[in-house]
Amino acid sequence: MTDRDAPSPAGPVLPLSAPEPDGCDAGCCSTETANLVEPQRRAVLSRRVRLLVTATISYNIIEAIVALSAGAVASSAALIGFGLDSVIEVSSAAAVYWQFSGHHPEARERAALRVIALSFFALAVYVTVESIRSLAGGETAGSSTAGIILATASLVVMPLLSYAQRRAGRELGSASAVADSNQTLLCTYLSGVLLVGLLLNYLFGWTWADPVVALVIAAVAVREGRTAWRGEHCC
Repeated sequence: MTDRDAPSPAGPVLPLSAPEPDGCDAGCCSTETANLVEPQRRAVLSRRVRLLVTATISYNIIEAIVALSAGAVASSAALIGFGLDSVIEVSSAAAVYWQFSGHHPEARERAALRVIALSFFALAVYVTVESIRSLAGGETAGSSTAGIILATASLVVMPLLSYAQRRAGRELGSASAVADSNQTLLCTYLSGVLLVGLLLNYLFGWTWADPVVALVIAAVAVREGRTAWRGEHCC
């Protein structure tokens, strides 16, 4: 037997790193990624996430009050769905704040993601029922100037909050922080869809646009809920 055929004294060659669990690309959701962050930097990022979450909660409380009030006045399923999404964002942000208020945020990761997912599913069920009822001949939605102003404001505020939290969450390797930032980003997309529907109703009297927009919101909520439940929000 030649030296080339002899087994290596160090044993079989192992891969440099273990494969990542499902739903985590490039290690961004793994605890190994989180452990690479120095403790001092981790503390700074955790405080930043809490501050961003507090800002998100504050804005979403205002957003929910305005949207639900304007939606009730205009009988708008889309506005009510948007307001409920704001309520869900508050619960999502609160779950992330609870997670990062502990000494070991990673231990609370799964519970925070489940709260986010279940909130999305609840939103989807309610909005779907109300939209179908409206399309089937229920109460038609009126125009809402307050809703148009709110949707425009959210198109400006939400992307800024989402970007900052996503950046901090990715550096920490926290799937729940990134999931919450994606939920905030979802609010931006929903704001755009909502604005289109409200403008169509306001300018042309197309009342059918409101429940159609609400169904879009419900479909996106289901998708985001499934993603959060599987913990695939990291990247």
